[in-house]
Amino acid sequence: MNIKSEKTQSLNKKTAALCVFVFENSKGPLGLPKLPAKLESAVNQSVKETQGKFESISIIHTHQLIAAEKIVIVGLGKKPKTTTDSIRMVAGKIAQKIRELKLVDFTIIVPEDLQFNINQTVSAIVEGAEMSMYSFDKYKKEKNEGKVPNLVLVSSHKIDDVVLRAKKTAESVNYTRDIANLPPNECSPAQLAGLAKLLASRNNLKCTILSKGELRQKGFGGISAVGQGSKNEPKLIILEYRRGKRQDKPVVVVGKAVTFDTGGISIKPSEKMDEMKFDKCGGCTVLGIMKAASDLRLPVNLVGIIPSVENMPSGESYRPGDIVRLFGGKTAEILNTDAEGRVILADALAYGVKIYRPSEIIDFATLTGACIVALGANVAGLVSNNKRITEKLKSASARTSEQIWQLPIDDDFMDMIKSDVADIKNIGVGRAAGTITAAAFLANAVGNTPWAHFDIAGTAWIQTGSKPKSYNPKGATGFGVRLILDYLSN
Repeated sequence: MNIKSEKTQSLNKKTAALCVFVFENSKGPLGLPKLPAKLESAVNQSVKETQGKFESISIIHTHQLIAAEKIVIVGLGKKPKTTTDSIRMVAGKIAQKIRELKLVDFTIIVPEDLQFNINQTVSAIVEGAEMSMYSFDKYKKEKNEGKVPNLVLVSSHKIDDVVLRAKKTAESVNYTRDIANLPPNECSPAQLAGLAKLLASRNNLKCTILSKGELRQKGFGGISAVGQGSKNEPKLIILEYRRGKRQDKPVVVVGKAVTFDTGGISIKPSEKMDEMKFDKCGGCTVLGIMKAASDLRLPVNLVGIIPSVENMPSGESYRPGDIVRLFGGKTAEILNTDAEGRVILADALAYGVKIYRPSEIIDFATLTGACIVALGANVAGLVSNNKRITEKLKSASARTSEQIWQLPIDDDFMDMIKSDVADIKNIGVGRAAGTITAAAFLANAVGNTPWAHFDIAGTAWIQTGSKPKSYNPKGATGFGVRLILDYLSN
């Protein structure tokens, strides 16, 4: 979508549709100047009929009384309940309606009397519009109908930089979705590594790929064990972006990328196993973060690490009862081969800590079904060993509306993964605290390094229980990209 801003008189703006917001039971639309009498009457009647209900849309033909061909009035719902996310959702609804009407362009009057600042409002509008246009139709003969319309934001403020930033962020979310939605036959670990190389070449990133032989030689026992059951060999993908001060320690982001997860020997039920193509979403989020950071030229040092495997049952698979030596030397008893994400992440986290000595390390993983049981499909679990990082991530979550909820971790949970025959085991005791015991396994890899772990099992793609949002169509959501971009920027 082509998006730009203009400081112009809205009634003089030649456009197919002039779009304005209205609160529930308010007198009139926000920011709409005085109209000719006939048009004013039509707008008032429309507002009276829709009552500004959330996501309600009414369309008025202007009959050339102003430069715009149509006025589109969109409800924001009750003013006290309005958030940046409701702005984001409504902007997405507008864009979808404009596309449905096959209009070539539309203009949105940016409301300026909301309870948050103008930059937050503009970002929400741009993100909602851009992300709502996403559809994964790569493999469809008939593509989605309707050309993507152009958008102009009208405001009395200078918002060009905000528009550009929000657009690049939203594009990175859509890029993340594109990769996460790929089917497993089109996205093996090697193919994912190829996509990372392509991103690196386009965005001037340093890219390193470790393959099967190097992984074994360098002591990545977890990645090697999980990946050995598939003919598609495991990879460790490392991307580096450096625009911070030379002496500044990097932030390391790590993402689980199991390109398909059968569960291995502890095989999953067949129902919904097709969705296990989304078990690579953590790694895709890292790719999206690296793209956005480099596109926006953020003044930070950032390293992305993606352990990628395919978890398959075969004569070569790792087994329940195996003991593997993880990167860094700790041993792990395997009690369930379907708890593979933590095994590969432990290798990648330990490597990130040892090699890059980061200021902080953050990981994303579709790690546990227990997280969905605990928090549902709209909230990601957060486990951290550092209060400062936690509070900053919560603030970023509030600004981006990518919801998170902190779960505890202490010695009691660490004790739950102690093994009788190895240093640790890859599942806890029964069903208790499944999300936290998975995080406890990872905590062994990071030591005292400031660390935050996101379990995105519920939020990584649209599934049963997901809250409908115009900007989150079916498939992968790209969760975490906007949150971490906000975190890095603040």
